[in-house]
Amino acid sequence: MNTDKIVGLVGLLIAVLMAVGVTIPFGSLLLLACGCVFGYYTPSEFQVRVILSALALTAFASAMTAVPEIGSYLEAIVGNIGKTAQGAAILIILRNLSKRLTPVQPAA
Repeated sequence: MNTDKIVGLVGLLIAVLMAVGVTIPFGSLLLLACGCVFGYYTPSEFQVRVILSALALTAFASAMTAVPEIGSYLEAIVGNIGKTAQGAAILIILRNLSKRLTPVQPAA
């Protein structure tokens, strides 16, 4: 297993545990940190997908409440996964911005 997959699974586990009521100190910060690590290892051809996934997960989390009985749990799980994706998206955006703003070194 790669580092990004392990961190992704840890983020998913934290997201589900927090959704079912387990108290995890600094849980949201851990989700963002897992997302940042995941974003760091995301290849450039998948970066747009990660950014769009972060937007979609955040936007659609509240729609899960329509599911009878388990809607609130699904909303919390999807919302927490969205926090992880937001961390990845933020890191990807900042890395791309940094690459664009860093001056190119002339060839020797």
